[in-house]
Amino acid sequence: MRAILLLLTLFVFTFAKENFSEMSTQELIAIMGFVDKKDENRFNKELEKRISSMSEKQKAQYESKKK
Repeated sequence: MRAILLLLTLFVFTFAKENFSEMSTQELIAIMGFVDKKDENRFNKELEKRISSMSEKQKAQYESKKK
């Protein structure tokens, strides 16, 4: 399951214009650290919007990848 999610995320990240609002929270967390410098500001704003609605599991993943 995790491998499928990673492959899907990489596919979306590679072939889609970086429209972070259309990505799932899980996909955003998965690509943390791999976003182009020019897109980091938009990426971070979208992720910040979602923090309040994240599950505990997603928050833990977010915090661990944030470090």
